[in-house]
Parts: sequence; structure tokens; C-alpha cells
Amino acid sequence: MTSQTPAPPSSRKAAVALPWVTTVARLVLGVVLIMAGWLKIGNPAESALAVEAYQLLPKSLATTVGYGLPILEVVIGVLLVVGLLTRAAGLIAGLLMLAFVFGIAWAWAKGLRIDCGCFGGGGQLAAWQEPTYLVDILRDFGLVLLGAWIVWFPPGRFALDSALGLAGGERTADDEGDEEPEMKESY
Repeated sequence: MTSQTPAPPSSRKAAVALPWVTTVARLVLGVVLIMAGWLKIGNPAESALAVEAYQLLPKSLATTVGYGLPILEVVIGVLLVVGLLTRAAGLIAGLLMLAFVFGIAWAWAKGLRIDCGCFGGGGQLAAWQEPTYLVDILRDFGLVLLGAWIVWFPPGRFALDSALGLAGGERTADDEGDEEPEMKESY
């Protein structure tokens, strides 16, 4: 024998709020990536110099990464903003931010005095400039957490994944509020 009871109001509120939180996470991470890539895309040689300054990769690989990174940032950022391939874009963005956290921590541990090059520029700092490693690490780690949220709770509201049926059986933003409260079965 089963009986159906309505979901508690707190779980209903959470179900309504989760897609909005994911949407904000997508937009924040996506816009940051678009801005970072856009500011570097016009000067790929400077971007390559910024990657080389970390002294993590051989020069030829650092140059390749420096030229490709701005394009990758813009593409992943656009995917996040429009909510297309949301889980994959969130995963790539989160891993990219984790790589940035590692790179900045590496530079700090090695005693390098470089600009992270996150939003253009990069390379060695002038004698009067101080690195901002802690701020950069905290910012990028916060962005890692946004990427993890997006992977865990995709796609959010106003996502192309939902409109194209790519949300994988998850409730879409438009479904919220259109149905009766979820019923739980108890035995």
C-alpha cells in the first residue's frame, strides 16, 4: 500500500532555486572566461609570453598553449552563457581554473615575480610591482567551485540544452512551477 504526500515546502523552494543558482554560476564563469579570452585574443604573442613566464612548460608548448588558450576561453565561455553542452563546458572550465590555481601556486612557491596574465598582459613584474598570488588563487578557486556546481546541477534556466532536449531527463527551467509539488511515496 502506498500513500502520497506532498514534498516539504523547503525542498520545493530548493527545487525552484537550484536552476537559478546554476544560471548565475554559468553566467559568472562564462563572462569571466569570455572577458579573459577576449582581452588576450588580439595579442597572442603576449599571451604566449605570459604562459612561458610560469616556467612550467617547454617554450614550444608554452607558445602553443598561449596562442590556443584565449580561443578556448572564449568558446567555453560562450557555451556556458548560452547553456549549450553545459556539463561538459562546466567541467572544462573548472579544470581550466584548477590548472590556473596550480600554475599561480607554482609561481608563488618558486619565488617567481610574474603577473598571472589572466586578463591579458603577463610576464615578469616591474621592480615596483607586487604579485597578487593569494587574490588570484582565491578568485580562481571560487571559479573552480562554480564549475563544479555547473557540472553537478546543469543546465539551469534559459539554457539551450533544455530547449534542444539535451538536458538528459533533468527538469528544465520551464518545468519549474508548472507541475504539482513532487509526491513522495512511502511504504
